[in-house]
Amino acid sequence: MQITKLGHCCLLIKQQDLTILTDPGTYTTAQDEIKGIDIVLITHEHPDHLHLESVKKVLANNPAAKIITNSAVSDILAKENIKSELLEHGNSTKIKEIAIEAFGEKHAVIYATLPQVQNTGYCIANRFFYPGDALTDPGKPVEILALPVAGPWLKIAEAVDYAKIVHPKICFPVHDGNLKNPGVTHRAPQTVLESAGIDFKVLAETPTEL
Repeated sequence: MQITKLGHCCLLIKQQDLTILTDPGTYTTAQDEIKGIDIVLITHEHPDHLHLESVKKVLANNPAAKIITNSAVSDILAKENIKSELLEHGNSTKIKEIAIEAFGEKHAVIYATLPQVQNTGYCIANRFFYPGDALTDPGKPVEILALPVAGPWLKIAEAVDYAKIVHPKICFPVHDGNLKNPGVTHRAPQTVLESAGIDFKVLAETPTEL
């Protein structure tokens, strides 16, 4: 298996003659130019994992590619007349004799009052597990794990403990684009705190009068 990390959670995975792209989101544009993609796996609807304009560019360059995802993402894509196939928790499929299995139902909690969107992790070829934005235990041996390491829903201690639970032979970091681009790490406190009457300000790296 050959895995190329394009950025954040966007991965290009080659297993035998099957090429899979995961989560074409806003933190990278490298996926927009790639050709030869057979499958696009999308775990959930957040923009760092699903960027509609990028999806359209990927499909333009790969007109035979199939999108595999869950119901929530499929509904969003349908509004843009983009076809997709469902693969949700507990189900599996085979493409070019390579198994793809779905695990997990909800995004990890960001904050109690913020809704949990649907999140589906995917196991490829009985070797590689990409959980999306959740610490889902697939309950089966995992050789390679894409390990989320940073986010508004995650502590590094939780990431380390999750890797110990899944216990792959090897893991590599994903969901780290927001270390350079804070995104929801800033938006989530603003959303919650403003409703509590607290002014949340992101300071520029220059003197700020408060």
